[in-house]
Order: sequence, then C-alpha cells, then structure tokens
Amino acid sequence: MLESSRRDFLRFTGAAGAGLALAGARPFAAHAAPARPADPALVPETEATTLWYRTPAREDQVIREGLPVGNGRLGALATADPADDAIYLTDGSFWTGGRNDTLTGDGQLPYDSTGFGSFGVLAQVRVALAGHGPGAYADYRRRLDLSNGVAAASYRIGTARYRRELYVSHPDDVLVLRLTQSGGGSHTGTVTLAGTHGESTAASGEQASFTGTLANGLRYAAALTVVGIGGRVRADGGKVTFTGCREVVVVVCAGTDYTPDAAKDFRDPATDPLALARAKAVAAARVPGARLLATHVADYRRLYDRMSIDLGASSPVQRSLDSWSRLAVRYTDPTTPDPELEAAYLQFGRYLTITGSRDGLPMNLQGLWIHNNTPDWYADYHTDINVQMNYWLADPAGLGECADALADYCVSQLPVWTDVTRRLFNDPSNRFRNSSGRIAGWAIAFSTNIYGGSGWVWHPSGNAWLCNSLWRHYEYSQDRAYLEKIYPVLKGAAEFWQARLISTTVTDPDGTSREVLVDDTAWSPEHGPDAKGITYAQELAWDLFQQIQIASVRLGRDAEFAAALQELRSRLYLPRVSPKTGWLEEWMTPDNLGETTHRHLSPLIGFYPGDRIAADTSPAALLDGVRNLLVARGMDSYGWACAWRSLCWARLKDAERAYQLYLTVLRPSMNNGNGTSANFFDMYSQGSYTIFQIDANLGGATAALEMLLYSRPGVIELLPALPGAWAAKGSVTGVGARGGFEVDLTWRDGKATRAVVRSVGGTSTEVRSGTWRRRVTMRPGESVTLTPGR
Repeated sequence: MLESSRRDFLRFTGAAGAGLALAGARPFAAHAAPARPADPALVPETEATTLWYRTPAREDQVIREGLPVGNGRLGALATADPADDAIYLTDGSFWTGGRNDTLTGDGQLPYDSTGFGSFGVLAQVRVALAGHGPGAYADYRRRLDLSNGVAAASYRIGTARYRRELYVSHPDDVLVLRLTQSGGGSHTGTVTLAGTHGESTAASGEQASFTGTLANGLRYAAALTVVGIGGRVRADGGKVTFTGCREVVVVVCAGTDYTPDAAKDFRDPATDPLALARAKAVAAARVPGARLLATHVADYRRLYDRMSIDLGASSPVQRSLDSWSRLAVRYTDPTTPDPELEAAYLQFGRYLTITGSRDGLPMNLQGLWIHNNTPDWYADYHTDINVQMNYWLADPAGLGECADALADYCVSQLPVWTDVTRRLFNDPSNRFRNSSGRIAGWAIAFSTNIYGGSGWVWHPSGNAWLCNSLWRHYEYSQDRAYLEKIYPVLKGAAEFWQARLISTTVTDPDGTSREVLVDDTAWSPEHGPDAKGITYAQELAWDLFQQIQIASVRLGRDAEFAAALQELRSRLYLPRVSPKTGWLEEWMTPDNLGETTHRHLSPLIGFYPGDRIAADTSPAALLDGVRNLLVARGMDSYGWACAWRSLCWARLKDAERAYQLYLTVLRPSMNNGNGTSANFFDMYSQGSYTIFQIDANLGGATAALEMLLYSRPGVIELLPALPGAWAAKGSVTGVGARGGFEVDLTWRDGKATRAVVRSVGGTSTEVRSGTWRRRVTMRPGESVTLTPGR
C-alpha cells in the first residue's frame, strides 16, 4: 500500500472504525465466571430430539459422520470412538491471509491461500482408552442431542456402562469432554493435543498446551486440562495420562489474537492467546463435570427452547431406525412421510445456528466445522448467496441474536472495504469499474475473508446483497439500536450505487422510449455474460434505496440523501417477462443467455428474499414469469439451490413443490452425490468427492418455516403452503415474523385453528389465513390470541 493511502486509511478508521469495529463482536478475551445452576435441567432422553447412530464415526469420514459441537467461536467434530476419539477443533478467527489489496493484471483481486487466505483447523485432540477397542464393547449408541446441545456416546463393557458427553460451553468458552461410568468400570488412557502447523506441545502435571504464529502474524494457542476422579492424572512426555479414574473431564480452550478492529489491523497485541487458553481451561476444570454441563445446558436451552415444532407423529418402525438409515428409507419410500425426521432437520438447522453463530465471527461456507487446512473455496464468505442464506433462518427460528454476528462482521470490515474500494475499484483494467468515473462508498468481491480482504472477482451487487440480510434482521426485531449500528453500512453501499448507476434508453411494449437507470457492467451470479442492467443488480439497488428511505425516517437523519435516492429508485429499470421464454428476464434481453437449469436463482431475488414481487400484490403476468423461470430451473440441484427453490415455491403457495424440494435437500448423499450425509451435514458434489456447505442446512430449514408462515412488514399469513404430509395436525411456537412479531400456531386438517401473535417491537399487522383477515394492533410486549375463521 502506498504510504499516502495508508495514512488515508488510518485517518478513515480513526474517524469511523473506532466507533464501528467494536460494535458487538467479542474477541478471545477473559470473561467473568458464569452463573451456575446446581443441576443440569436436561430434557429427558425419551423426549429429546436426537440424531443417533450404532457405530462411531470413521476418522477418514469425520466431515460426513462426526458430530458437530460449538459455541459460536470454537467448533469441533468428534468421532466418539471409545478406543481412540479424534476431535478436530477450530476457532472462527484461525485464518491465514490478509487484506489482499494488490490487483491482478485484469483488475481483479487474487484468490489463493496465501494472500486471500483460508480458514483452518487449529488443533486436534485425541483421547485413547485402554481396553475399549471394537471387540471389547457392546450396545454402542452415539447421538447428537439437539434439545440439550450435547453430543454423547454410550456402550457396555462387561457389567460396566460407559458414557461420554461432548459440548462447547458458551459461558465457560471451552470444549468439555466428560467420561463417566456406572457398574464398577474405570478409565485408563491418554489425552494428546496437537497443532496442525508443526507446533510442539508441552505437557506438565494435568495440562498440555502449544502456541504458534501464522505467516500473516496471527498468534494462536491451545491448552487442555485433565481432571480425574478416583485415580491418577499426570503428564507423560507431550501427553497427559490418566489411570484408574471413575470419571475423567477433559477441558480444552483455544484462541487467537484476532480482534474485529480495522484500526488495529485486526490484531490485538495485548492479547496473549496461550495465557488466556490456559486460564480458561484451568478455571473450567475446577468446576465439577455436572455443574459444567448444567451451565452449558441452561445457556443453550435459553435459545433452543424459544421455538418448538410438531409436524405430526412418526411410526414406531421409523423411530427404531438410526438416523442414517432413516434418511435412506425416507428417500426410497417417498410416499410415506416421516414428520418427526422432517422436523428434526429443521431443529438441526437451529442447532447449527446456535452452536455456529453467537457473538463472534459469522458462519462461513462451512460454519465452524472443517477437517483439514485445505477446504474448498478456503471456507470463505461467499457474498452472492451463501453467507446470506446462512442467516435466513435465525430470525424466523427464534434465534435473532445469532444474526448479530453477520452485522458485527460487516461493521468491523467496513473501513477496509471502503478504503480498498476507493483505491482499487475504478482501476482501468477492472471490467466491472464504474464507467462514470465516480466512486464512493464500499464494494466487495465474490469472496471475503476476516481481514477486510476480498478475492476472486469484483461483485458490485454484493454490498446491497449483504445489506439485504442486515435489513432483514431489523425487520424482525424493529431494534433502533441495531439500525443505528448498521446504518453506516447501508449508507456506504447506497453511496456506491449513487455513483454507479448509468442512464440508458429502453423501449416499452407500447413503443414508447424512456430513459432509465441501470447497473453498470456486472455478472449475474454465476453464469452468463457480463452485461449492464442485470435483474439481480436492479432488484438489489431498488431494495437498498427503500431501506435508506425507511432508515432515514426512523433515525431522523439524511433526509436529503434519502430523497435523492428515492428519485433514483423511481427511475430504475425493472425486469420484464420475456416474450420468448415466458420467464422473468435475467438480463435486459428476452433471450436466455445462460444455463436453463443453473443453480442460482439470481433474477428472482426480488421475489425471495425480496418482496418487490409478491403473490398477493404483483400482476398475474409477472408472477407467471417467476413461476415459469422456476419450472425451467428444475427440481434438482445442489442443496442450497434446492432450498432457494423451495422457498420460492412456498411464496407461490405451491405447497407440494416446496415440500418436494425440501425432501430433495434431505436425500442421502451417496456415491459423492449431492444430499445429506450421515451427520446431517449437507454435501456439495464435486464429482469425485463431496464437501460440506452449511448454507443448505440453514436454507432448507428456513423453507420448512416458510411453508408454515409468510410475513413481511404489515402482513402475517398462516399456513401459506402447508404440504399434505404435515396437514393432519401440527403446531409451531416462537416463529419470528417480520414487522416485529412472533407467532405460535396450531392447525388441524390443513387449517389454522389458533394463533397467538406477540409483539417484540411491532405495533400493527394484518393476520391472514386463507380468505380470513384480521388487523391487530398492540404495544411491544403485548400479545393477542386469534381463532382464524371467527
């Protein structure tokens, strides 16, 4: 970076970054001792929603079979092998790379593991037990308890029963593995801690640890403490051994010196990762295992219990199947619904949201769960659907606070995004530059990292796409403080579009010519030619300008700026239905310039997640264009693409197509195909192998809720696309509704029988059920109970 540019950047971050970057995300830091319930308030195993298996996960298949745990900062995948349990530990900030602000020859930004960087595995923990090999134990059962937030395994050796439970505690900020037994058994074995970059592990007493520094300067560390009851624990070389213990608790902590502050170049020199990791592990290890579990479960259930869902009862035969077999049977017997399985998939998406997104960095392509240091696409933040889809679920699923991570990320990155845009976006070699020569605000590329860096190619619409997600959270919460926080992000994106739009002449069907505003040269993700005025960009700009108008009024600021944007919005070209294809046009042409069945639904962004096109307000011809495009795209694709299709069909109130696509997301991934793996991770086919992408897990779960409730500010519609498989009887509680509400709903024989609408900030909305309408008005905190049809 030129020195003058560096000074400009520091001046900008000093003025804006200091107030923005630390707006909510919590770096690795000391914390106060949490409140501790006396006993775990566990949902009984007979009532809990669980995924379960008859065998341990194979380590070479840990990404497909390992059970995920996390607290939003730390994540782990474990095999739960009694003899040799392998745990892959991540920290959301363990990234190589950096600002990545040197252009390639074509004016784009590099996309590699060095400059752009990659997410990686921070540590591996192994727990080996003597005498617990495959021939020694029986009655093995492994499960992920979604109701309590715990991964567990149990088995029998002789008359002794053994149990292990694994979770990552948000209050204690540590991973806990607890080994217990009943019937006279004991535990003898070893715990090893290893880094993934050649670090040396030191062990002393009951502890082991390592520390290191990546090439980009990021400092990191991991530490563990082992506590044994009724036996002996001691260091032995680079590992910790335990002998003859009735119970063993392994506490692991890890972290980096990353801080969400651009003015500090995203590093905090005052942070000592090794000291912090050791202190947190030691502090937690002083607490009895049952109290640690009670602390974790109370925190987890505070979020999980906000929403419940009942789609009907499954059969005893279905319940008797392990989760992998159950997926396979549901797929091979498509005429027999398995409502409890289908509800569990939704709850698994909520589990991933709670464990993957709290008050740290947002979920990337793989959330917190990877198994090597070479993840596809570097496990980055893909800004043309994937990171956005990651956050479609949070608010409707009663987990609004989990969406703050994305907002805090955007706020923290804003100073660098703004600086890099001003210096580099209008480079003469960038084919996506603003041909007007004007530049303002901020832009990003299709991929972003955690250091303000972008990679791959410029994505001019990416800023408005991110703003769409940030605004969505505001629509659910109606939280003024949150709106204040994100407003600089919205305004900077709008300033970019104010400078970018260009004028062109179009001829209307009646032969009239008129001047309109269109986006400059861009790429409709991720296919077709570069073109001006792509539908994706036009819809996002229209949406962004509307957001500024509303925010301006509610915050009482920038009235002239908002008015100027409204004038631009009134002149935006909006897409037509092609007379050739009958589809909503993706480009400013009636011709199809891309792949008919392409995975992306970019031209439908104004239909979902947008509302400019809506089933109850738009002309029939426009809705036909949406429907025809969906038909052409087809009913099969990657998981996230099927989830998006399902959401669109739900908005068209085509319940059976929406449901069929939901089931397609749930199909088992076989022979490196798309679908759901044994641990319920969605697998993305790369031909000869598959990779995990978390977006489909979250987008698919969102589609299930969209079938049950549609909302936009001013409208709540009950059961807009209820499929026949769920119609007999059901209920859902705690579903978020845009406009500042949440809803409890019951139904029978396909009709809503009761609805409770609570205000979390909204004051008025219309509730609909079929032809029934009721306007409700209330103050925040109040609720109203409705009987649709009366």
